[in-house]
Amino acid sequence: MSAFALSTLTALATAFTLTTGPTVPVTVTATVETPAVHDDEAGGNADADDPAVWVDPENPGRSIVIGTLKEAGLDVYGLDGRRLQHMAAPQAPNEDAKPGRFNNVDIVYGFELDGEKTDLALVSDRGRDRIRAYAIDPAAVAAGKPPLKDVTAADAVPVFAADETEVDDQRTSYGLTAFKDDDDAYVVVSQREETRLRLLRLKDDDGRVGYETEDTLDLPATFALPDGTDWSPCADPGENPQVEGMAVDLEEHVLYAAQEAVGLWRIDLDDEEFEDPELIDRVREYGTPWTYDAEEEECVLDTDNDPGFGGEHLSADAEGVTVYHAEDGTGYVLASSQGDDTFAVYERDGDNGYLGSFAVTDGATDGVQHSDGSTVVNVPLGRSFPKGLLITHDGEATPADGDREGTNFKFVRWDAVAGAFPEPLTVDTDSFDPRDAD
Repeated sequence: MSAFALSTLTALATAFTLTTGPTVPVTVTATVETPAVHDDEAGGNADADDPAVWVDPENPGRSIVIGTLKEAGLDVYGLDGRRLQHMAAPQAPNEDAKPGRFNNVDIVYGFELDGEKTDLALVSDRGRDRIRAYAIDPAAVAAGKPPLKDVTAADAVPVFAADETEVDDQRTSYGLTAFKDDDDAYVVVSQREETRLRLLRLKDDDGRVGYETEDTLDLPATFALPDGTDWSPCADPGENPQVEGMAVDLEEHVLYAAQEAVGLWRIDLDDEEFEDPELIDRVREYGTPWTYDAEEEECVLDTDNDPGFGGEHLSADAEGVTVYHAEDGTGYVLASSQGDDTFAVYERDGDNGYLGSFAVTDGATDGVQHSDGSTVVNVPLGRSFPKGLLITHDGEATPADGDREGTNFKFVRWDAVAGAFPEPLTVDTDSFDPRDAD
């Protein structure tokens, strides 16, 4: 489906999200964290970004967490935070090309690969503009052996670039989320520094995972404001407002996509096509005029002349998005408000009304700042997480080595999040199983 009319977008973008929850964020603490990684030469240029959880069908307490580390590839962790496996990103194919750079990760259960039902970890390779697929071996998990195996098709083509020269321009695969529809599996991928989303269908390519394009959607880069003026979000020259954080409601087949400098979109996926987007919440900075400082190479918001058209719950960048599934279409959509180190919670059903926000603060681990990716699981995951688990990226992990800046992932009990709200959120461990979703 091609880009839709700007007038339609403007109408869709005028509605504010319903507010029913507390205005002051509540606080929770994490109980587990992964080892800090460091984005320097000594640390292998590792920069944690996005997590996913694979639920072990035989022993949920043995489930694993897969986290992207950008140029360093990805790590696999146990629920105690220990590193179990490391997978390197692909090297550059030649000295002039970019190396692999793993941005986002998600899980698909039961994809039929070479005649066998196979669980897959799917990764957006921003460096090479591909989708990488890794088979998860339950027997290896049970035996304490490395569980991931690369099963990406050798001839996998770039997702957005027309050729390898365009790949090296790095307008490449960025955010990623995955879902199933009956026997078919799909990924939605966003494009770096562009507003474009692409829907891909996975395919079995002689026992390896390939993909083909099903649909494309261009979100807006310019918005008509209520005062009659047009506004584009603050960006470096030549860049458009990109999307990274995304999640699909696995029962309703609704995509939630965070356009970083704009807000949170809801997009129905009907018959493997993108339907018209609805902007359900805006960042606070929406509509604020700005200038570009060429000397500092950054754009500067003119907050003194903010016209007041922004939202109240998200501070740019709007980042990691995840969906908590509960009974009969209820549950929550969570979005990272990176600019103020909080997470906004919206109703999953109805008009996606805003319920409140929370922050992960210092406790057994340090707190969470500048969070990118996140994921939530409702099912019990052993003794440590009997009521479900929320995992968030932490952009400022306590340094493990002097003053070096570090990043990692924090594990938070879902019942701790739910119970922190004045009117507690739902804890539903029975109504939804991510393994059965399609």
